Amino acid sequence: MNLHEYQAKELFSQYKIPIPNGYKCTKYSEIEKAVVKLNPGPWVVKCQIHAGGRGKSGGVQTLNSIDEIHKFAKKWIGKRLVTYQTDNIGQTVNSILIERKTYIKKELYLSLVLNRIQSNISILASFTGGINIENDIKTNKKIIFKENFDVCCGFQLFKARNLAFQLKLFGKQINQFVTICENLTYLFIEKDLTLAEINPIAINQNDDLLCLDGKLNIDENALYRQVHLKKIHDNSQLDSREVYAEKWGLNYIPLQGNIGCMVNGAGLAMGTMDLIKLHGGNPANFLDVGGDATVEKVDQAFRIIILDSHVKSILINIFGGIVKCDLIADGIIQAISNLQVNIPVIVRLEGNNSKLGAKKLINSNLNIITANSLDDAVKKAIENIGRKTYVDSNR
Repeated sequence: MNLHEYQAKELFSQYKIPIPNGYKCTKYSEIEKAVVKLNPGPWVVKCQIHAGGRGKSGGVQTLNSIDEIHKFAKKWIGKRLVTYQTDNIGQTVNSILIERKTYIKKELYLSLVLNRIQSNISILASFTGGINIENDIKTNKKIIFKENFDVCCGFQLFKARNLAFQLKLFGKQINQFVTICENLTYLFIEKDLTLAEINPIAINQNDDLLCLDGKLNIDENALYRQVHLKKIHDNSQLDSREVYAEKWGLNYIPLQGNIGCMVNGAGLAMGTMDLIKLHGGNPANFLDVGGDATVEKVDQAFRIIILDSHVKSILINIFGGIVKCDLIADGIIQAISNLQVNIPVIVRLEGNNSKLGAKKLINSNLNIITANSLDDAVKKAIENIGRKTYVDSNR
């Protein structure tokens, strides 16, 4: 789960991580009050969405007057901002963040990320920060420095100092950097984060470190103990299908392809999508119905998939362990009958009651194509894209 930049900075402030003064605004009256408090200018004004790349898309600008800020707000508030990290529709700008411009002598990069392979936390730092950091790292991986630490051992100051030396910091900057790393680590652990990114950390005219931007991702599996963060989350930034899916306990992520996917189990879903790509197709979504899939959940999953007008065929891949394949078949039949699905539906059932499930699908007299293997299912899903009439070779 993502937070807005202004929300991340509110948490930074609570954990004594240095940030510039700033105010979130949604109304013109709030803009005027913010500018008065932040005088003199110029000011940096930022659109608040759950995506990076705002600066390159005009969503972050340095402005010199309140009139310019009003024009910026009129242009963006209530509108959608498209960046290289969003889809073609973009995300809605509900608010802007106004800060006094900081004089920058140098930009640094810092992030904490959950290292799932080594089961620890990785601290990444670079003496190159700012909007081009991703391209810079791709070009030269030697500019990024890394330290790992075990949560059980706690934060180790010497590792942060090692990073500070590699960044060629000196004097008070070293202690400031170590303090930022330490406090960011406490925030990371206490708020159940999977990512905490500060890009950039600026070295200002006084040679002090100041965190100019912040990105926080919260582990959704820990939201039961992060009630406040869940409460302040901006659901308008999510695809409406994601919100609907969450209500039904479905894990759904929209993609840019044309083959709708319904799978039980995240690992199997990833494998299915990989195989689609391997055969030259493009998945339209990630959709995990879970190990407790029911007739109702399958029906709702269908509703979500067909909301995407780009979907030209649907691939259902079910491995029956806990879940019974015949119950999944009932859900598929119910959904296709109720929703009058008119695009090819390819089904591969394996495991618990799979033969009974396949028999139900074949006897339903609906336009359902059954598959004998996952490879067979993927090939059929690609071959039947966009077809209005199709024949099940297994009948």
